[in-house]
Amino acid sequence: MTERNALLAIHLGALLFGLSGIFGKLADSAPMIITFGRGLFAVVALALFAQLITRGRSANPGPRQLALLALGGLLLGAHWITFFHAVNVAGVAIATLGFASFPAFTLLLEGVLFRERIRPLELFIVGLVSLGLVLVTPSFDWGSAATQGLLSAVLSGLLFSLLSLLNRVSVKGLDPVKAALCQNLTIVLCLAPFSWPLLHEVKAMDWFWIAMLGVFCTGLAHSLFVASLKVLKARTTAVIFALEPVYGIAFAWWLFNEEPGLRMLAGGALIIFAIALSARKGAPAEGKPAAATS
Repeated sequence: MTERNALLAIHLGALLFGLSGIFGKLADSAPMIITFGRGLFAVVALALFAQLITRGRSANPGPRQLALLALGGLLLGAHWITFFHAVNVAGVAIATLGFASFPAFTLLLEGVLFRERIRPLELFIVGLVSLGLVLVTPSFDWGSAATQGLLSAVLSGLLFSLLSLLNRVSVKGLDPVKAALCQNLTIVLCLAPFSWPLLHEVKAMDWFWIAMLGVFCTGLAHSLFVASLKVLKARTTAVIFALEPVYGIAFAWWLFNEEPGLRMLAGGALIIFAIALSARKGAPAEGKPAAATS
């Protein structure tokens, strides 16, 4: 893969991740059903991509790694459920920007869990994200759908941050696509008993949107991310992924007429700037691949 193709791949991956909220809103189903279906289609897609990309050359996870990956699958499933709940309650724009708070959680949790010193720049990034979330929220009425949706989206960001930190220690020496495959398989196995009795209520068109989530926004997007890291600096890919909320908000504006006001645009700009700043600060040096995230 050339550098130009890698840049195209990572931009396409960011676009596909940004479309997660769009497809989740189009799939008129409960968040648990969407999460189960997304995991199911992702398992099929990732198994195929694992064969195409690694062709059996990578090591299989050991018992300890399998346990950690299963825990990661639980976090990933909870992250998806809270995110799609936020989409249903408050819309794609608020859900996407609320979830985008995860770099701030990551900076704080790294300092606590790994005993890493929190620097002034990191506190500045957390402050930017916090101010951005204040601006994004139309009002602080705890009973309003917008506030409840934002809180659910921020919880989704916290869960994703915990997943990222868990992956930091659980996927060492393991192919990232195989790691994502194990985590999605955990989601399917855990949610199957609760989702199976309700699957007959899901319409054919909703299955189509759920399949798009699993195949393109999970399997293909993750594989493009992994493939691009073999050519590009992790720093470059991390900054490009800061565009993910931009794609999500733009499509929500176009498809659902979720027109953001000036206050939301200002808050979103602060959050996206903080994401880019955090990515440039935290990206590994050239030649060192980043830990897998799902």
